[in-house]
Amino acid sequence: MKKSYNHTNAFTMIELVIVIAVLGILAALAIPRIQRDRTQEAADTILSDIRYTQHMALNDFKENPRKNKWQRSFWQIQIESCANNSGLFVTIGSDLDYGGDIAKTEATLDPINLKPMFWVNTQDCSDGGDDTVSSNVFLTTKFGVSSITTTGGCAGVKRIGFDHLGRPHVSFSSSTTPDYSTIMTSTCTMTFSMEGDTDNFSINIEPETGYAYIVNQNAS
Repeated sequence: MKKSYNHTNAFTMIELVIVIAVLGILAALAIPRIQRDRTQEAADTILSDIRYTQHMALNDFKENPRKNKWQRSFWQIQIESCANNSGLFVTIGSDLDYGGDIAKTEATLDPINLKPMFWVNTQDCSDGGDDTVSSNVFLTTKFGVSSITTTGGCAGVKRIGFDHLGRPHVSFSSSTTPDYSTIMTSTCTMTFSMEGDTDNFSINIEPETGYAYIVNQNAS
């Protein structure tokens, strides 16, 4: 009586080693691309936020020079740290009550999800905030941005305001002078670093015009 044998197809050790090696090569090629894409997404988003702030200033005139501390009503973008060093966030709005900070009710809405572009530096944001504000404001949680450095016309400043002509202003939240003396006089450079990576990117904001663009990206 003949014995029957079941033949099964299986990978040999050499084939498995080759497959693992190929997957390793593909991963090595893909990871830098993913990091570059994430950095570009962060740069594009922040640039869009700056331009959106200027757009609001041009289209929604809030200034009233007859009022004390009126410069605080400039449409402004703030980039600050969340509590417990849990990340960076963006707030965009107009300080209508001249209180010195933007309240949630004074923040503009994210055109993508219609939620306030708002957070405060006294609250942790390691979990991405809450459902009452736009998740897109959390630069660290959403995009991996770890730090910001400002030089030039906005050195040491992380709050940029725009007047009704679209001109950028700095250090305006403490001014009580009834004029436009806080206007930015030289190019502002905002440099952002990414988490766990040597990549960084810079965004310039030009004086007078307020034109913003990603450095070394002419098409931005």
